[in-house]
Amino acid sequence: MRIDAHQHFWRYSPAEFPWIGTNMQVLARDYLPADLAPALAGSGIDGCIAVQARPDARENEFLLELAATSPLVRGVVGWADLCAPDAADAVAALAQRPKLRGLRHLVQDEPDDAFLLRADFQRGVAALAAHDLVYDVLIHPRHLTHAIRFCAALPENTFVLDHLAKPDIARDVRQPWATAVRELARQPHVACKVSGLVTEAKWRGWRADDFRFFLDTVLDAFGPDRLLFGSDWPVCLLAADDYAAVHDLIAAWAESNLPAAARADLFGGNAARIYNLT
Repeated sequence: MRIDAHQHFWRYSPAEFPWIGTNMQVLARDYLPADLAPALAGSGIDGCIAVQARPDARENEFLLELAATSPLVRGVVGWADLCAPDAADAVAALAQRPKLRGLRHLVQDEPDDAFLLRADFQRGVAALAAHDLVYDVLIHPRHLTHAIRFCAALPENTFVLDHLAKPDIARDVRQPWATAVRELARQPHVACKVSGLVTEAKWRGWRADDFRFFLDTVLDAFGPDRLLFGSDWPVCLLAADDYAAVHDLIAAWAESNLPAAARADLFGGNAARIYNLT
């Protein structure tokens, strides 16, 4: 089973998606499973994990409805207010939905860089562990020192770092990102999505070599059993011509760095295990 572990669906409206700016017009339209299906088929991908794109509980119902009607959607990473006093109850209710496999919060957009260290947020995230739900960590490099403490405080949880923590690939800024991501990777309950990279590079001006250091670093840090391929479609279309360009970028790197079994894990095996996909 070949799985894209990170992509998005939405029915577009400016009010619901204010982060889609004037330089992102390619995203200002509906993106649904029928739009993704030909791209997945063209790259030999069997299914995907749909990840929330707005901090709203309605996102869960929208994505779970798509998952119920499209065999492509093997799992959903949704959203809940994990700072709320009743967060544990909300998590328990969501855990009853079979394809709800994790939750995420847009920590990268929080004005407080230390948001991950809030006691109420950590209590909410801790509730995921009892239900075998994953928490996706969406941050920038400046948040990595807080993420190290956050994950260490919750050893019973399973964490997946989205987009390598968004290193500045466009300017080839390697430190302190590399040191911090290596420290985070020392915690065995943290995995990493090889996703979202082209949008951190020079849009439509990147080359495969631009990503080598960053990919080699996470491979060395996390090992092949804790890396998951994700396209970040359709956001990747800001920087790449099509889905295949993103898939083929990672596939070519993997071909040069991983044996066949590890490539199979990167492109689905690890996602199926970590998110407990059925």
